[in-house]
Amino acid sequence: MSLSTRIFIALFAGIVFGGLLNLLAPGWIAPLDEYVLSPVGEIFLRAIQLIVVPLVFVALVIGVTQLKGSGHIARYTTKLMSFYVVTSAFAIVIGILVAITIRPGDSAEPISSGDADANEGQPLMEWLVSIVPSNPFESLASGNLLQVIIIAALVGTAINLLQDEQTKPFMNFIESTYEIVQKILGLVLIIAPIGVFSLIASMVATQGFGILANLAVYILGLIAAIFIMIALYALLLSVTRANPKAFFKGFMPAFTLAFGTASSNAALPVAMDGAKKAGLDEQISRFAIPFGTALKRDGAGILQGFNAIFVAQLFGVELTFTLVLTIFVSALLVSFSTAGVPGAGIIMMTTVLTAAGLPLEGIAIVAGIDRITEGFRTMLNVLGNAANATLLQRSEDHRLAKKG
Repeated sequence: MSLSTRIFIALFAGIVFGGLLNLLAPGWIAPLDEYVLSPVGEIFLRAIQLIVVPLVFVALVIGVTQLKGSGHIARYTTKLMSFYVVTSAFAIVIGILVAITIRPGDSAEPISSGDADANEGQPLMEWLVSIVPSNPFESLASGNLLQVIIIAALVGTAINLLQDEQTKPFMNFIESTYEIVQKILGLVLIIAPIGVFSLIASMVATQGFGILANLAVYILGLIAAIFIMIALYALLLSVTRANPKAFFKGFMPAFTLAFGTASSNAALPVAMDGAKKAGLDEQISRFAIPFGTALKRDGAGILQGFNAIFVAQLFGVELTFTLVLTIFVSALLVSFSTAGVPGAGIIMMTTVLTAAGLPLEGIAIVAGIDRITEGFRTMLNVLGNAANATLLQRSEDHRLAKKG
């Protein structure tokens, strides 16, 4: 049985168990929650946080060092990164706006407990200054994930400016660390069903079924945001005079595989083959498709923006301009450092919630149903990657036409 299936089962088992406690044995709620459910759930959350900092650091260092190149590679990189930032920003805005519009967290009774209170937001300029680290070791030790992302980006850039023989030992260490962290992540995810069961059972037992009443709206809203972004890409392809029909026909096997496996990495070989069928130049596709597989995560961007607003609504947190901007900026950074494997989006959700000062308990609510939308999000990741490669192709064609 797959991990996603076990988590899905754990979610419903937790709902049933918590509901039975709430309805039939209310006297047992306090001791079970204090001595079993809450401690086990907290251990799971702490285990996730243990993994996030090293995973973000080494994954981003590796990602940045893959940008190294010269000539047309430098031009491709600049264009792709520009496309990525703009389209990822659109994806996050769509996720945020859809969540604000349909308000999926409103039907549940707002939660008010000591652990669920959001932190007081910093003034905007103070927050922008604070994301730049002054002590890298302090940032790593304290788990300030936005600062860790900045540090990793600087380290990766510095590596690109040095000779390979100067950085090879360090890169060997980073790559080995990445493999070790991935293995630890696999071990942590073994207890994910237990953690999800404990957290959701605690939530339902203490709050009742009202907190789960709007998850159908959550699922449909998130899928709607994904299809809005797909429609936007179809529009961009049409405006730039690409052939949307050839695009979707060529890449459809990759999209289907991405939906079924929930892994962008698994869909990479099929996407490379689809690029030929879609008419992309081989020189561009060989660079852009693997590059985008490592960095381009529109599905993750929509998820982080949508989920953060959902959690804020669920816990009764006021949506101020500063909070929404914090969610946007942190989600944009996280979207470029999310691994292309199943479950990575939920793991990285801690970054956005922490940056926005929102309660991490919100992860438990969406973790069990993550697999329902994960296939759609992964499909969008692969589609966005392919679409940006196609936009690069059209840009290069236009450049050559002007020169000719």
